[in-house]
Amino acid sequence: MKTNRAEHKELIIAIINQKGGVGKTTTAVNLAAALGELDNRVLLVDLDPQGNATSGLGVEKSTGMKCVYDGLINGEKAEDLIVHGIAEGVDVIPATINLAGAEVELMSEYARERRLVEMLEPIRGNYDYIIIDCPPSLGQLTINGLTAAQRLIIPIQCEFYALEGLTKLLETEKIVKTRMNKELDILGVVMTMYDSRTTLGRQVIEEVEGFFGDKVFLTRIPRSIRLAEAPSYGQSILTYNPSGKGARAYRELAKEVISRG
Repeated sequence: MKTNRAEHKELIIAIINQKGGVGKTTTAVNLAAALGELDNRVLLVDLDPQGNATSGLGVEKSTGMKCVYDGLINGEKAEDLIVHGIAEGVDVIPATINLAGAEVELMSEYARERRLVEMLEPIRGNYDYIIIDCPPSLGQLTINGLTAAQRLIIPIQCEFYALEGLTKLLETEKIVKTRMNKELDILGVVMTMYDSRTTLGRQVIEEVEGFFGDKVFLTRIPRSIRLAEAPSYGQSILTYNPSGKGARAYRELAKEVISRG
């Protein structure tokens, strides 16, 4: 099913959770691919020094390759950093190991929290969605992601202590909204690694819904070996296992994102 681009405004979405291993990059990559499949123009910005969103879509990180670091620190134009057509409808601004030093380097920079805003501004009109994969921390890179984004998606794993640490994340979101980015709001919370057969999975969803209410997406991302395997082949789940439950879930999530956006 194709979507009409006129049905929604251009949207910048940060995928964020300072807790690692919750499916953050998996969600960034596969949501971008699913939105692209629905005839949207999508830019995936890899803001995580680990660069998993970059390699997860098959972009080979080579020596001397320009990446998001060059835009944030060296003032390179975003259009010169983009790897085009990496998936259907999807372009990528990659991350390399150089980005690991950006946290420290940004500390001494003027208006450091607005570097990503300034970098993306000239190309915003080229895309329906810009998806930012933030690092699993609340440092300068994540602050840049929050300052640039209009909406947040928070992936939460269906496990014990699912809400642990989220208070600090929400406090940071409120500070950024108050001081730097009045547009910022939570688009939704997506439950990941869900197993409907377990009591724990259902209990965690009840707990998260009690906390976030209708911000929780109806779509649950299932626990899936195929989802875990896809990045090692440099593919989204939509191309690696297009008819599987993981691909179906991310297609449904993309439709929810469009309807909320």
